[in-house]
Amino acid sequence: MSGRTERNAVARARLEAALPPLFPGAVLAHARGQTWVPNLPRLAMESYWRGHPARADRLARALAARSGAPDGWRWTLDSEADTDQPRSFRMPPAPYRDPGHGRGPGHCCICGQPVFRFGWHEDLWATGRPNPRARWHAACVAAWKFWLAPNTQIKILSRLQARRCAVTGQRLLRDAEADHRVPLFRVWRQERDRPWPELLSYWGWPNLQAVNRPAHRAKTAGEARSRAGKSMTGAPALEA
Repeated sequence: MSGRTERNAVARARLEAALPPLFPGAVLAHARGQTWVPNLPRLAMESYWRGHPARADRLARALAARSGAPDGWRWTLDSEADTDQPRSFRMPPAPYRDPGHGRGPGHCCICGQPVFRFGWHEDLWATGRPNPRARWHAACVAAWKFWLAPNTQIKILSRLQARRCAVTGQRLLRDAEADHRVPLFRVWRQERDRPWPELLSYWGWPNLQAVNRPAHRAKTAGEARSRAGKSMTGAPALEA
């Protein structure tokens, strides 16, 4: 028996022993099929959403739509280094990360909805209350990481586009990069007053495409010229 096989047998046994009577079947099937089997239900949950970033993105935005923005909240940028609020338009707006708007223990600081056992988003176990020690849904963690670093999922984007560059139509190369169809600086300038849950789509799959690096550089250069031209005509300059 190889080391990995032996380790997975132990992990699988520990996972099965720790499972509650009710557990999402899709999560369990995913865990059992991993190269390295997670040995705890919480780790199985994290592995599932990490392996399904598109589902995590859709769910996180749906949960945010269920919450809506807090009363009086508006997307702004904060220059202070010790705050959880965005300091750049490249970071998704997250009102519930603001202590003034957070919903307290047991609620996700990304979407604002209750967090239940193992970071799940529904009260599958009928406890009647969220987990008071939780601050994130497992799905929202995966979505947040994806929103901040979409290049980590370039293989999925490439497959969805039949391995064709979204800008040139040519075959995607190994150095292809993720690109926001609507640039984030334009979202900040022109769309920031849209309802908060709708804003999140600009960081998610609906606004992403895979492009070859030369095409991406050319597109970025054109956007930079556009920004510079608007700044020279009186629009406030924005950080890069």
